[in-house]
Amino acid sequence: VVFAATMLTVLILIYAERRVSAFMQGRLGPNRVGPKGLLQPIADGIKFLMKEEFIPAGVDKPIFILAPAILLIPALMTFAVIPFGSSITILGREIALQVADVNVGILYILALTSIGVYGIVLAGWSSNSKYSLLGGLRSSAQLISYELAMGLAVVSIILLSGSLKLSDIIADQQGYFLSWNVFKQPLAFVIFLVAVYAETNRLPFDLSEAEQELVGGYHTEYSSMKFA
Repeated sequence: VVFAATMLTVLILIYAERRVSAFMQGRLGPNRVGPKGLLQPIADGIKFLMKEEFIPAGVDKPIFILAPAILLIPALMTFAVIPFGSSITILGREIALQVADVNVGILYILALTSIGVYGIVLAGWSSNSKYSLLGGLRSSAQLISYELAMGLAVVSIILLSGSLKLSDIIADQQGYFLSWNVFKQPLAFVIFLVAVYAETNRLPFDLSEAEQELVGGYHTEYSSMKFA
């Protein structure tokens, strides 16, 4: 159930990103598959699934296959501690909209996001391609560099709420919107926002995937679902 909800959330976020970026650039965006293009992420997933699985000669095959999983699994595991809302009652049974309310939820998420660096570096190194290797090294350097800034921004929120539990941090922001941490710590919010863009390799921090220099970055040699 959690995996299905996570996949649905990912599809919605991908669709939202494509629609917003299209609006900002004066384009239509996804509008062919389903009403208003809502089914476009599903169609793209099926397309990647049906494509040929090709492994180039000369790659380190076990690590080449394992690297995408090292990236995917930690990303999915972070959803386990994120509270999606307060508990609901179904047939007299109270159900929490959170898999696990860990006492060190913030540290758990920071630790898992740091693991993704290994998947990127291993993907670039095992591909036996100079473009992939340079993309992996760039990405790892960028992730490690901005991890400190993001951690310091998170520390300010921990000091305000007095807890590492995500549920306590959210509860501390209840009430009037001025009690949100974004208004209490605007500088930390800006630092965190910039660091998150850098951590996820989005523009203008897409140095690891710079097409004009590295073809496609660390995933140049990947195809089918491994590329997705």
